[in-house]
Amino acid sequence: MTNLNILIVEGNDPKNNEFFVKAAKASCSQNLKNLVLKLEPNSKIEIINPARDTETKTALENIKKFHGIIFTGGAMRLNDMTDEIKKHINFASDCFKHKNKILAICWGLQVCSVAAGGKVAPGKKGAHVGIASDIEINDEGKKNPIYKNKKIKFTSPAFNYDEVCEIPSGATLLSSDKVNSVMGLYFTVGQSKIWGLQYHPDYEYWQMINLSIGRKERILKNNHFKNEDEFHKHLNYIKEEDKKLDFDNRTCEVRNWLDILKLEI
Repeated sequence: MTNLNILIVEGNDPKNNEFFVKAAKASCSQNLKNLVLKLEPNSKIEIINPARDTETKTALENIKKFHGIIFTGGAMRLNDMTDEIKKHINFASDCFKHKNKILAICWGLQVCSVAAGGKVAPGKKGAHVGIASDIEINDEGKKNPIYKNKKIKFTSPAFNYDEVCEIPSGATLLSSDKVNSVMGLYFTVGQSKIWGLQYHPDYEYWQMINLSIGRKERILKNNHFKNEDEFHKHLNYIKEEDKKLDFDNRTCEVRNWLDILKLEI
């Protein structure tokens, strides 16, 4: 049996990486690596950060050896459009020139959508703070292999202030919720196929709670909750949802994506 070779693209800058390691006990890329290895223990995984030019150059020179690429979540905001953010977008664009199967999660979805001609903006209906409730798979999503065996309506770990407000040309919407119209998306660009998720099958709720607590001051300052009491009620809601969440359904999309890769080995 051929082992999977996976490239994981870190979505955070060093400062935010430190915060994630402290709060969630792992960087975004390491967290995803841990999950992939739990699902496919024999996988070979490399991690790069697009801010480091030598890493992206080496990855692109060896792109054919990877069976799939994962763009992780992260705490940057697309419309800040810093030089570092531009490097993330440019790397995604370069990946599209090759025959790749890409799983793009949260920030990763936003980066890949912009690289493919879509647009991202602050969420008009608010933010997901640690959780996305009642995500619903539409008719197109039911036919897409990324949602094989997934519950049609589900609640998931999630954390995003921005959303894809204009999907890339030819993209197919797969799922939505009351906060973001685009929760699941599939599109092709160049030779690449991209499955994007605006939520986190890779995270557990305790990690989301810790990340929320670490960001409490900013969350309250931006009026995502009326006061601290509402904020803590929200955390209690996440704790209750944690009791209902099972590993197989939470991680279903990652498992399905890995199975898609294995079909063509």
